[in-house]
Amino acid sequence: MDGILEWFAAGGTIIAATLVALDLGRRIAGWGFVLFVLVSISWIVSGIANDAFSLVIQNGALLVVNLWGVWRYLLNPQRRQLDKNAP
Repeated sequence: MDGILEWFAAGGTIIAATLVALDLGRRIAGWGFVLFVLVSISWIVSGIANDAFSLVIQNGALLVVNLWGVWRYLLNPQRRQLDKNAP
C-alpha cells in the first residue's frame, strides 16, 4: 500500500491542508477543498483495493465534508456575491 496513488493522496492531503490553513482567501481555500476531494477519492480507491474498509469509511465521510467546503467556498452564488461586496 505504498503505490503512486497513496503517495499522491498523502502529498495532496498535506498541500490541501496547507492551502486551507494559510487563510489566503476564499478562492485559495476553496481550491484546497477541491484537492481534498481528489485525495479523498484516492484514499477510497486505495482502501477498496487494499481491503482497508476503515479508510474507505473515513474518507467517504471526509469526501462529503470536502464537497461541502467546495460548495461553500467556490460554488455558492450567495457567497460569491458577498465576496464581491466585501470592502
